[in-house]
Amino acid sequence: MGLLSILKKMRQKERELRLLMLGLDNAGKTTILKKFNGDEIDTISPTLGFNIKTLEHRGFKLNMWDVGGQKSLRSYWRNYFESTDGLIWVVDSADHQRMEDCKKELETLLVEERLAGATLLIFANKQDLPGALSPSAIQEALDLDSIQTHHWCIRGCSAYTGENLLAGIDWLLDDISSRIFTAD
Repeated sequence: MGLLSILKKMRQKERELRLLMLGLDNAGKTTILKKFNGDEIDTISPTLGFNIKTLEHRGFKLNMWDVGGQKSLRSYWRNYFESTDGLIWVVDSADHQRMEDCKKELETLLVEERLAGATLLIFANKQDLPGALSPSAIQEALDLDSIQTHHWCIRGCSAYTGENLLAGIDWLLDDISSRIFTAD
């Protein structure tokens, strides 16, 4: 039995995943995390560092890291890349002006060696707001079709209403599981 298969067996027994949630400031990362956890989302302030929540879902232990997205904090994102199984990139669908910044930051992440094996879920958040770009418009604006290095999926969602959050996480878990866990 090779080392890789031994490691896969060990991971299978743990069924513990590390999910890193990044995006520009005000995209809705903390609101998504709080909504998943069943916390109150009425008063949310900018994240000046990071939040970690450990949640149980579908027999998995999910360690979700929500890292602040302000421009001054983005250089610190690399400190959180180690052992990341899934990257959740949150986009403010109603923020047309910063779509180019959003694209550049995502492109920078996707060339990071320590994120090479991570599955990428893009949450096109704030779909409940008037004037929000559709997931297909965001897919085009971020040039997602050019991504060859990661398995990816884009899901329109609303952190406020909770719409499509579980569907996105379920896709992420299915993709990570198919890569990491072996069948007995």
